[in-house]
Amino acid sequence: MCHALLQDPNFFRLLCRMDEELAREARARGCPCGGVLHRADYPRKPRACPAAVRAEFESRFSFCCGLCRRRTTAMSVRFLGRRVYLALAVVLGSARHAGQNPVAARLATTLTIPLRTLGRWRQWWCQQFPLTPLWQGACARFMPPPATDRFPASLLARFTGDAEEALLRLLVFLRPLTVSATALREGR
Repeated sequence: MCHALLQDPNFFRLLCRMDEELAREARARGCPCGGVLHRADYPRKPRACPAAVRAEFESRFSFCCGLCRRRTTAMSVRFLGRRVYLALAVVLGSARHAGQNPVAARLATTLTIPLRTLGRWRQWWCQQFPLTPLWQGACARFMPPPATDRFPASLLARFTGDAEEALLRLLVFLRPLTVSATALREGR
């Protein structure tokens, strides 16, 4: 099952390697002003992260221009914007919570995610995610379209491969959202 990946340190290390590659690409693109980008990572306190890999997840790769001081944050498969929970937990927790079943309650307890938080995530997936430029630009690629009232589970089901491959593909698909704070508004 997908939630078994939440306990697999190797899967988390793979996510970290992917983020390192995304950071290298962001740094290679440089700053629009032509200045040199210097490493200026954001500290993070990741939730739903196994203790075995927590140290690798305590920073978000980011850069600062040496000339204009403009910040460039690399896209990520580990983090979903400014949320404190890992993207993996947001996707899996929301997918399991979609049916409000006992499995969702167990997963929430295992990851220490309050049910109220899962509810906010579900609301975001169903109401705000379909309005994001990412989904507006990509929704036509999915035929027939996934049921928006069952996001992210219906979206995850569209990605092929075993559970790990499908989840990786979904996290890669969501990368553009990880650097756009406006696309991740979440009310409390």
